[in-house]
Amino acid sequence: MKTIGLLGGMSWESSALYYRLINQEAGRRLGGLHNAPSVMLTLDFAEIEEIQRKSDWDTAGARLAGVARRLEEAGAELVVLATNTMHICADRIAEEIDVPFIHIADTTAETVKAAGIGTVGLLGTRFTMEKDFYSGRLRKKHGLDVLTPDAGDRTIVHDVIYEELVRGLIEDSSRSVFREVIARLIERGAEGVIFGCTELSLLVGESDSSVPVFDTTRIHAESAVAMALGSAS
Repeated sequence: MKTIGLLGGMSWESSALYYRLINQEAGRRLGGLHNAPSVMLTLDFAEIEEIQRKSDWDTAGARLAGVARRLEEAGAELVVLATNTMHICADRIAEEIDVPFIHIADTTAETVKAAGIGTVGLLGTRFTMEKDFYSGRLRKKHGLDVLTPDAGDRTIVHDVIYEELVRGLIEDSSRSVFREVIARLIERGAEGVIFGCTELSLLVGESDSSVPVFDTTRIHAESAVAMALGSAS
């Protein structure tokens, strides 16, 4: 099994989830006492969040690409960026390493299409919901129709992520609000809902939606294991 490189810390809550899911999936596939060989480097999310607020994506790309190179030097044979939002820097990272980079939107889109779904709602940070790097990739590369919440709901979703989930706070009141946001996406035609933030599965799940949900964290982690085992391209 190839060594998986995890670029994490954005936030550490989801990085811990990635580590658990990757090792659980390796154990499920291989049995016995197996887990996944891996190396992880994490960034200080406070520094990344400041870069996000400044929209200094060039600095962000250089920073993340540098960490990805360090993962490769440490023995990583493929790289996973354990965050949706910072895939805004995905092209820069992929260009500067010599090992495969597994794009979270691609693994998610393939899962959505395999479920026979063509129109999805997208939840995530404001950056993920409003910028083209994510929804545009889903549309242009994978042919999906993508719906995002209205402006008020986008603010709610973004604020819950940054004020609660990345801090490890799970509030029942926020879960109720998210159910309403999801229901409004479904009313507009969403056949499924993408949890396009790696912390969202800490708050909501399948029981909170009347249509299928796609947990990008789990999908990404399981895809990394499949590639590391040579069972995915």
